[in-house]
Amino acid sequence: MPNNKGRYSKYIRPINIFLDVFMIIILFPFFFKELGINRFYFSIYLLLTWFIISFSTKFYEVYRFTTPVEIISKIVKQAFFFLLLIIVFFPFNKTLTFNGLEIVKYITILFLGIIIFKTIFFYYLKKYRIVTGNNYRNTIIIGYTDQSKDLKDLFDKRPDYGYKFKGFFSDKKNNENVIGKIDAIKSYCIEQKIDEIYCSLNEISNDKLKSLVEFSDINEIVIKFIPDTKAIFSKNLKIDYYGLFPVLSLRKTPLHDPSIKFLKRTFDFLFSMVIVVVVLSWLMPIMAILIKLESKGPVFFKQSRPGLDEKGFVCYKFRSMRPNGTTEQEASRNDPRVTRIGRFIRKTSLDELPQFFNVLLGDMSVVGPRPHLWSQNINYGKKVKKYMVRHYVKPGITGLAQVKGYRGEIETEEDMINRIRYDVFYIENWSIFLDIKIIILTIINIFKGEEKAY
Repeated sequence: MPNNKGRYSKYIRPINIFLDVFMIIILFPFFFKELGINRFYFSIYLLLTWFIISFSTKFYEVYRFTTPVEIISKIVKQAFFFLLLIIVFFPFNKTLTFNGLEIVKYITILFLGIIIFKTIFFYYLKKYRIVTGNNYRNTIIIGYTDQSKDLKDLFDKRPDYGYKFKGFFSDKKNNENVIGKIDAIKSYCIEQKIDEIYCSLNEISNDKLKSLVEFSDINEIVIKFIPDTKAIFSKNLKIDYYGLFPVLSLRKTPLHDPSIKFLKRTFDFLFSMVIVVVVLSWLMPIMAILIKLESKGPVFFKQSRPGLDEKGFVCYKFRSMRPNGTTEQEASRNDPRVTRIGRFIRKTSLDELPQFFNVLLGDMSVVGPRPHLWSQNINYGKKVKKYMVRHYVKPGITGLAQVKGYRGEIETEEDMINRIRYDVFYIENWSIFLDIKIIILTIINIFKGEEKAY
């Protein structure tokens, strides 16, 4: 079945590659002309390294549904490794003059140009797709399930994805939205020039599925599968091979990958060291004096909290309350236990700063689910679905739930459910850029002020 609808998707990647290569070759003579480089050989080296790196980082594997965070991650990886390999070129030829500043300028200008171009290009591509209706993909869905209806709603809400939904097919449901039985799909696909079929596996037999896959291959139709249980398959899937037999398995979180754990731990350690040296080195003596002047008792409040794998650890804070015997009771609005200086440091979240020592000790992370009280753990662990998932990773000083407004006192069970929803999303969709975004939003919220910080 030929595609005669004026598709231009197949040209997008070649155009991107061509323009990147054009900028790589055109820009470097302006920065390296005084370094004694043979332009021809260096051009070959730049292009070879660029394509090797882009293949490794999947730099050009950007699709309609690729998130901005993924795109930024690809750009950062590409820039870092390209810079590294340009630097590596110089030691092999002693006649060349190494100039780190010019190399950094080249990389900066190159990637600024790439980012600006790609942003403009994809922005207008989406606008053009929405306004003109060109380059859309005719799509049908097999199965009339909650998941398939959610997918249809997504196509309707995101026209920039470029999908034109044509209808549901199902043998199990009779509904005005179902336009036919599964046996009628093949003729419909040919008549309506269908490009993609989304299939719910619990609504089609193995024989029909096999026949449909063969039909799709012959007619150049893409077939994709909708998981029956979104709650399970929203996690990352990985494929393992037992010999030649493929097996799908669920990863608890990207943070179980040893290299990712090392990356996050390195970031946590370096960031915490900066805070301890630059901020806490002078702030701690001031806080100690202010806390001691108002009430007797220790400067630091120490309390056992559940951490990674629900193992207890001692969590540190600047003391914001008068010494009392109700430490398992969280603070409420106008809590009489809170001191005057305590109200200020709780409002500005300064009381949390000693937890950077917890990060250095390895008990906490800068970003992660906030460590709850043991009483909350016991109470909500049995009530709230997926509550215990938060113990897959180290607790954090700040987290996605907190920057979304779910911090402080838990007044209703709904408060905890929403907090857990964001915690689980963070765990299952972690990236270093998400951590940085949460840190920036936390700083903004501190200066802006938060209603539930009391």
